[in-house]
Amino acid sequence: MTKSIQPSQTGAFYAQAIASFGISVTAMGIALVYLPAAGWVRAFLSLGLLYVVTSTVVLCKVVRDRQELSQVTTRVDQARLDKLLAEHDPFKLDT
Repeated sequence: MTKSIQPSQTGAFYAQAIASFGISVTAMGIALVYLPAAGWVRAFLSLGLLYVVTSTVVLCKVVRDRQELSQVTTRVDQARLDKLLAEHDPFKLDT
């Protein structure tokens, strides 16, 4: 059975993604605190920021789940094909 090449992420990429997320959320939080606007405007924008962050997390989970499902399906199909090929004997005579 052939094993497909699994894409891997380096630790640096993982750290960069976490740092980027943390910096962007922190910067937006600081910007909302020092925004020269009424309190209700800042609260509204804060809720918008929270909505964007939670939507992004959900989207990442959905994309990851879909990718994992396709990999599992491919593995099952490959295992079935390997089993059929292993059981097939082209020189066997049916009598």
